Amino acid sequence: MEVGIYDMNNIAVIYKSKHGTTKQYAQWIAEELGASLFEASSIKHSQVAVYDTVIYGGGLYAGGIDGIKLVTKNRSKSLIVFTVGLADPNTTDYADILTKNFTQEQLSKTKVFHLRGGIDYKKLGVVDKSLMAILRKMAAKKKQAELSDEDKVFLDTYGGKLDFTNQPAIKPLVDYVRAL
Repeated sequence: MEVGIYDMNNIAVIYKSKHGTTKQYAQWIAEELGASLFEASSIKHSQVAVYDTVIYGGGLYAGGIDGIKLVTKNRSKSLIVFTVGLADPNTTDYADILTKNFTQEQLSKTKVFHLRGGIDYKKLGVVDKSLMAILRKMAAKKKQAELSDEDKVFLDTYGGKLDFTNQPAIKPLVDYVRAL
């Protein structure tokens, strides 16, 4: 659902999705808010500034938010960011990721939400497969008593397909935007 650049709501949902879960969340959010929807590679830097509210979604990879510079270098009046990763947002500390991806000033003006995505190991490229193999080896070296619930799920499902996407998880973000 690509909507024109001068949408009446003046809200853009922009996403960068490697495996599809960030795209799914972006579509749900755009539908809920009646917002314009853009894949990050299809919107120009100058177009970002046209919108009063920009909602950006990017996957978490090696401590980075995929494609985040598109919106940190092109500020809108309101910037909302959602990250998508495998970790459980209820038990994960994102402080290091946020300070790595935003200046303190940017972070003070940005509302961030964290959502849980998925993975299909069969669809991973060589680099991603290698990174996941390293993470698996690190988790497998831990003693049983040291394994977190996340570690256990990771080891039990390694090599398969996981999907934690959950449409109701977007509610806090949608409610926040509606209250602006």
